[in-house]
Amino acid sequence: MSVNTAWPTKNTKDPATVKPTAPETTFAGKSVPRHVARGVIGFGLIIGSIALVPFAGPLALLAAPLGLVALRGCPTCWMIGLAQTISRGRLERACADGVCTLTEAAPAQMATHEPTPDVTVAATSR
Repeated sequence: MSVNTAWPTKNTKDPATVKPTAPETTFAGKSVPRHVARGVIGFGLIIGSIALVPFAGPLALLAAPLGLVALRGCPTCWMIGLAQTISRGRLERACADGVCTLTEAAPAQMATHEPTPDVTVAATSR
């Protein structure tokens, strides 16, 4: 009888510096006016399609999917993206010993509207 064994590959990198492979999900837009314009178009198409049903019949409901495309999926995701777009560069996430906190960014970073780099945390400590 033979036994097959698999040995783990040696990782030369420090495990603390290995970044997770899953991308971080963000719903933020490029700018607040652009994000709001997308919302106005999206919500306008959805509300307009429902409001026009008595006048144009069920054919008016064809505008609703276009509204969802403008919102990039769902109204809730658009609202989350609006909050992320507004707070971009104003909040800073700091993680230490498995505890993450949000604090205000330094005034120099807020003046340039540059987002602060995220601190990567190992997936086991989340």
